[in-house]
Amino acid sequence: MLIVRLLLFLALGAILVALLFYFFQRDRRYLRFIVQVAKFTVALLVGVLLFYALERLVLLA
Repeated sequence: MLIVRLLLFLALGAILVALLFYFFQRDRRYLRFIVQVAKFTVALLVGVLLFYALERLVLLA
């Protein structure tokens, strides 16, 4: 679970920095970057959580 927490903190940090850049420069590419980071984070979290679930199923069998 340490990996999941680290991933979330890094993603939130990247989103926060991009949001600050957007507020100062008003460049829409930072908003696109935020969406890409959010999509990648959700996909990676689903993958990691599925791996944990599969590991639990194999361990119980």
